[in-house]
Amino acid sequence: MTKLEETYTLSNGVKIPQIGFGTWQVPASIAERAVADALKAGYRHIDTAKAYHNEHEVGLAIKKSGIDRKDIFVTTKLPGATKSYDGALKDFDSSIKELGLDYVDLYLVHAPWPWTEIGANYDKENREVWRAMEEIYASGKAKAIGISNFGVHEMQNVFATAKVKPMVDQIRYFIGNTEPDVTKFAKESGLLVEAYSPLATGRLLGNKKIAAVAAKYQVTTAQLAIRFCLQNGVLPLPKASHLEHAQNNADVDGFVISDDDMKLLNDWQD
Repeated sequence: MTKLEETYTLSNGVKIPQIGFGTWQVPASIAERAVADALKAGYRHIDTAKAYHNEHEVGLAIKKSGIDRKDIFVTTKLPGATKSYDGALKDFDSSIKELGLDYVDLYLVHAPWPWTEIGANYDKENREVWRAMEEIYASGKAKAIGISNFGVHEMQNVFATAKVKPMVDQIRYFIGNTEPDVTKFAKESGLLVEAYSPLATGRLLGNKKIAAVAAKYQVTTAQLAIRFCLQNGVLPLPKASHLEHAQNNADVDGFVISDDDMKLLNDWQD
């Protein structure tokens, strides 16, 4: 069984494939083809968001793939700017329609603040949004619910009034940026940590020192970075615009990073 087929189990028992295909910064004009290629390459976990403006194309690729819906894990996200109970319900319905699906496997609050106000305090509003997320979860139209870009304080705030705790925190995570405090708190609270931009939006690919570590294992820098996430118990969401890259990114089964090299990479500073 490959890492594309292996799963993590969320706190509510839902199985989630250990590697996902990310579609952040994948424009609508190529999103359908990119997702179709990912599915051909064996990915069964596709991650999108309302803010990516490609849900419709992602949904088309899934429907045209011929793969049974239950065999594809689909994530989308509530915009960071949506900070009301009614707004959250409305935006979820809009995403479901854009995707053309009856349900999503995971629905996330994309950020604890609007992207134009990074770091602002929206504690009260996030508790209201979470109430809507619980209602969506209870409806069965989202098989699991979670958060994204939430730090320790924002998680504690939601936990304080939650009837159903988030199952996932999706954060920016890569070699040199592992958010240790957030990751530790999330894991100890029973959340799976997902890594968006596990290649640092491509920046790691040009790093000669990391390439030298990858060469020890006769793998690419991308493969090393994705394997690094997996060995830390974090779910990577690499993206690719070409079939060959999608296949290469997921080819991480033939090697294991040593404990010494994992320590080196976990302590990495550039």
